[in-house]
Amino acid sequence: MSKAEKRTAKIERKTLETEVRVELNLDGSGKAELDTGVPFFDHMLEQIARHGLVDLSIHARGDLEVDAHHTVEDVGITLGQALSEALGEKRGIRRYGHAYVPLDEALSRVVVDFSGRPGLTYVADYPRARIGDFDVDLVAEFFQGLVNHARLTLHVDNLRGSNAHHIAETIFKAFGRALRMAAEPDPRIPGVTPSTKGSL
Repeated sequence: MSKAEKRTAKIERKTLETEVRVELNLDGSGKAELDTGVPFFDHMLEQIARHGLVDLSIHARGDLEVDAHHTVEDVGITLGQALSEALGEKRGIRRYGHAYVPLDEALSRVVVDFSGRPGLTYVADYPRARIGDFDVDLVAEFFQGLVNHARLTLHVDNLRGSNAHHIAETIFKAFGRALRMAAEPDPRIPGVTPSTKGSL
């Protein structure tokens, strides 16, 4: 990967349920411009940008009068498509990334592999079903949509925690940091696909 090569993407997704626009720069500085209509979700997406050092713009309009499910899932799908486009052939990246992130009593671990094979293992036990108006089940829905369309393997484990907000926030922060590590150029293998198969 040459230094001049831009790892960016702009993706728009429109369905009868949602309209989502995502702009992503993998080599950004952590800037976020977020408007999904779901304030807690915007707060979580900001953690990905800030801790992943990616510039992220997400604007979404969905059928929130039903609930936030379609909006959150479709943002995951569209962000996954943007990640896939920005990474291209994935030559010269580290491929694997991991992070442990604490927040007070909560601790989560996230491991990323840009394997080309979608796979999500998500283990988190929340003490309550909602954080404000946000359904905690939607965290897994977001990551499932992202994984399917970025074609990455993702392991998310909340190791401990008693505050639902803290649990969710450690997961999103850890994902940002693991993403940053996995997507980083590896100076020891410039232009090389990090796989014995020769493709990801």
